[in-house]
Amino acid sequence: MPRLDSREAGFAEAFDRLVRDRRESDPAIAADVAAIIARVRAQGDAALVELTLRLDRHRLAAEADWRIAPEACARAYAALDAGLREALDLAAARIRAYHEAQLPENRDYRDDAGVRLGARWRAVDAAGLYIPGGRAAYPSSLLMNAIPAKVAGVARLAVVTPTPDGVVNPLVLAAAHVAGVSEIWRVGGAQAIAALAFGTARIGRVDVVTGPGNAWVAEAKRQLYGVVGIDMVAGPSEILVIADAANDPRWIAADLLSQAEHDPLAQAILITDDADFADAVDAAVCAGLAELATGAVAAESWARYGTIITVAHLDEAAALADALAAEHVELALADPEPLFAAIRHAGSVFLGRYTPEAVGDYVAGPNHVLPTGRRARFASGLSVLDFMKRTSFIELDRAALAAIGPAARALAMAEGLPAHARSIAVRL
Repeated sequence: MPRLDSREAGFAEAFDRLVRDRRESDPAIAADVAAIIARVRAQGDAALVELTLRLDRHRLAAEADWRIAPEACARAYAALDAGLREALDLAAARIRAYHEAQLPENRDYRDDAGVRLGARWRAVDAAGLYIPGGRAAYPSSLLMNAIPAKVAGVARLAVVTPTPDGVVNPLVLAAAHVAGVSEIWRVGGAQAIAALAFGTARIGRVDVVTGPGNAWVAEAKRQLYGVVGIDMVAGPSEILVIADAANDPRWIAADLLSQAEHDPLAQAILITDDADFADAVDAAVCAGLAELATGAVAAESWARYGTIITVAHLDEAAALADALAAEHVELALADPEPLFAAIRHAGSVFLGRYTPEAVGDYVAGPNHVLPTGRRARFASGLSVLDFMKRTSFIELDRAALAAIGPAARALAMAEGLPAHARSIAVRL
């Protein structure tokens, strides 16, 4: 695990390498995914049957093998421990409330020239939600994808999730019940994304596909963008923690490991202005690894991609954070506001010593589907807007056209488009 110090020679070059390290998947995956997409488009359900049996060891035969019934989701919810059921309900309520506040307003007005202008927001007709089921199953991801879609007003939600060996996580089913999802398909991987994009005899096509997945899922979304809308091309998880020596190093170590345990390709970075504190956090990470059931994964992530950066003053951290444009940024400081104001690029920011990133993964309210791989420079987390589109409208009467039409006619002629100009001129 590298240690960098902004005061040492060569820091700029070393930090630049850190920023440029994309942790991308094997380029061969793109070719594999293209072949899978072509098969699903040509063969439909037959391709899904063969690929699901080969990759997930699950045979798609009877209807129950293809779809999970809403009754099974209701039973899973009812069978939960009361405390877990309450936690799931609390998470859903907070996620719903936050996303309801995101709903955009329609606009309809007349300007000074008498032209009626505006925009109308409408939900897409159908959305496909990918919920992982391989290395880990995440009921929280189902809530974070389904609830914004429901709030947006999407009429049909189609969930796809792999069920290796036919096994499905009952908590995922319970989350589907809480979110009001009734269409769940036992299909995963790139083939599931292709099925949602093109449709098959069984699975109807959708307009938008959202949700996290492995490298094959991310690549399928990349290749199919344009056939369907997507939320983003998400890569391995990442966290940047900016902390001073007043923190408990065990807390900061726990925050770093909370992302390292996701995936061997995940990245956890600490920026601090105290070398002794950096040493203490490093030691606490090593101690924490021994206590985690996910320690092997987290240890590989920490060894390969974990980084501790020591700076002379935390004022330097904003520029470093903007260069990294991390998915999650924790400001573990007594007064995080000045640094928060200075940071421009981050997927989501967690303010203060008592705001671990993990609370945002479950119950805070904002979406945990966030841009990775420096994409926070130009992208935002999942929201209701990912399930909606805006249609502008214009209305002119005779007087309004007389006011602005001549300018439009002049511009059309200047562009060499006389039919454009004529369509205006004949009305003037």
